[in-house]
Amino acid sequence: MKKVLTVALCLLLALCLVSCGNKGGSSKGNAKGASDAKGSDNIRVAILTDATGIDDKSFNAAAWRGILDFYGDNGAGRGTLYTNITAQSSDDYLPNLKNAAAQGYDLLITTGFTWGDSVTAFTKDYPNQKVIIVDVDWLPQTSNLIQYIYEEEQGSYLVGVAAAMQAKADGIENPKFGFIGGVPGATITKFEVGYIEGILSVFPYAEIRDYYANSWGAPELAKTQAKSWYDSGVYCIFSAAGGTGGGTIDQAREYRNAGRNVWAIGVDSDQYEDGIYAGGKSAVLTSMLKKVEISTVDALKKVKDGTFVGGVVKQNLFNNGVDYSTANAELSDEAKAAVEQAKADILAGKITVPKTVKELMERHPALGKLNAIDD
Repeated sequence: MKKVLTVALCLLLALCLVSCGNKGGSSKGNAKGASDAKGSDNIRVAILTDATGIDDKSFNAAAWRGILDFYGDNGAGRGTLYTNITAQSSDDYLPNLKNAAAQGYDLLITTGFTWGDSVTAFTKDYPNQKVIIVDVDWLPQTSNLIQYIYEEEQGSYLVGVAAAMQAKADGIENPKFGFIGGVPGATITKFEVGYIEGILSVFPYAEIRDYYANSWGAPELAKTQAKSWYDSGVYCIFSAAGGTGGGTIDQAREYRNAGRNVWAIGVDSDQYEDGIYAGGKSAVLTSMLKKVEISTVDALKKVKDGTFVGGVVKQNLFNNGVDYSTANAELSDEAKAAVEQAKADILAGKITVPKTVKELMERHPALGKLNAIDD
């Protein structure tokens, strides 16, 4: 009888320990049910985005593409090995992170600097949950967080040179250019100042206009602004605005289909196909390629190999993190040659592209006021 009681007590104690362990793990560590992904091909990942989701054909789409590239299953693992979680507003960011952790994902991917505060709070309370954030390098460094930052100004310089050289090849003496941003901040400023610096390297006194929609998902605002600018003689508009930038491409496509010589420049992903109109041509002259998929794949490999270590990873021309697209056959040979030379000069250290409005204005004091901000 004593032996039976002893066994029963041992079993009861074991159950209590398991229960307590699970409760602790779900609140402050790896979520309940999370697998040890070290060396495993069955790691699980969730990508968390803003309201524009993974179908923005730009930034989020590139991050999602990296997941598909890593698994190589053409989407077969969606809902089991990987999933996407969309926040309807910034109020959903932290709850979505916590809910994803509770589902046991080995890696959480957040896209964009607007996630910064939520990621900081989350990683502090979930020290064993691996997380990455793209477009940030200023968060507190922790062992469970990798921050991927891009030198967007380098790729933007290239498309600025391309736009200016295309105008030159078209014989336009005093071309005007536009830039449409999403939510203003240091990241989008790098896109704008790099683009402007590239243009000014060809046309030192070019007229340049900028506008911020204060949204990643308002293409109607970009379309209205693009129409106004094109109607006033603007030759080319570069949009770094997530899903908002689709409005610029829509307007450029309509006008080129009507015989107007205007262009749009895509961003993050190659948006050539989004600009296709009658006859199979595209209104997207080129795209600034910000290869977010490289960061996604890099993080997944580190989780798989057990080499995930918190810190900052920088992506630029030197490691193929940014580039430009040559998909459009109408991009002139002169433009491509000039861009390739510019790329070589950046890599050789002959050209240093500014990152801030302050730097840009110091180089070009005659440049008009811009709506970009450095903070």
